[in-house]
Amino acid sequence: MPTIHISDLSPVQLQSYLNFAVAPRPICLASTVDKAGNVNLSPFSYFNIFSVNPPICIFSPSRRVRDNTTKHTLENIREVPECVINIVNYDMVQQTSLSSVEYPQGVNEFIKSGLTSLQSQLVKPPRVAESYVQLECVINEVIELGQSHGAGNLVLAEIKLVHINDAVLDAEGKINQAKMDLVARLGGDWYCRVTKDNLFKVAKPNTKMGIGVDALPYAIRNSRVLTGNNLGQLGNLEAIPGDEAIEVFALTPEIKEVLDATIGDSQTRELQLHLKAKQLLEEERVEEALMVLLMER
Repeated sequence: MPTIHISDLSPVQLQSYLNFAVAPRPICLASTVDKAGNVNLSPFSYFNIFSVNPPICIFSPSRRVRDNTTKHTLENIREVPECVINIVNYDMVQQTSLSSVEYPQGVNEFIKSGLTSLQSQLVKPPRVAESYVQLECVINEVIELGQSHGAGNLVLAEIKLVHINDAVLDAEGKINQAKMDLVARLGGDWYCRVTKDNLFKVAKPNTKMGIGVDALPYAIRNSRVLTGNNLGQLGNLEAIPGDEAIEVFALTPEIKEVLDATIGDSQTRELQLHLKAKQLLEEERVEEALMVLLMER
């Protein structure tokens, strides 16, 4: 496993390693204006939400690694401390990429990219109509992280208004994650797309305190079948099932079939029970999976 010292890398080399490793990164398509009213639109993948109360987004218009110059976005928000953060979806990703071209100061990337400008309600920069979620923000602070090639400038943007396209809302007025069709930045020319087929859920940690992986019997923790993710699911349970519940579940047809087929063969029984437990875990039947695993005791 190579160990790389930062001092041995050029900024370009380091940027490549980090962008490939720290990914995927959500994309902020930020619109700003200068004091003359010229509009700029530029994407940033050094971006995320960092606070809810107050609601704060942070993105970083870094100094260019190539020549250490600063970006128009940074210059604009120092003149007019406002922006709109437009969340990027798949249908606009190519136009978003086009907006990153280093056009001269004063060139409107809305026009160059073909994206549609919408007037904002509270701030001067316009919104991007194609974006499903648009955040009107005021800039609270810009934190300069350095003055060398690639140095970041953390823009602390406080969200004042949120605009959400009806197309991504469910019947209760909440965002349907599957409808957002989000894209994210990886390293080099690589992106990824968040589709319904690659979405999955992970149960939030048990608020009543999960038992933890260390509370599982040795044979389960060292299973040849179960993965670390599987053990994490089991460790999130609130308690280990009792013997009575295990005995009742053992009489169900799907489990009785496994037990009957492996009478007198402890090694095969252990393997089949672990395979059955893994299946149950994939179906999010976590407590039942642990009961199956405890049947081999």
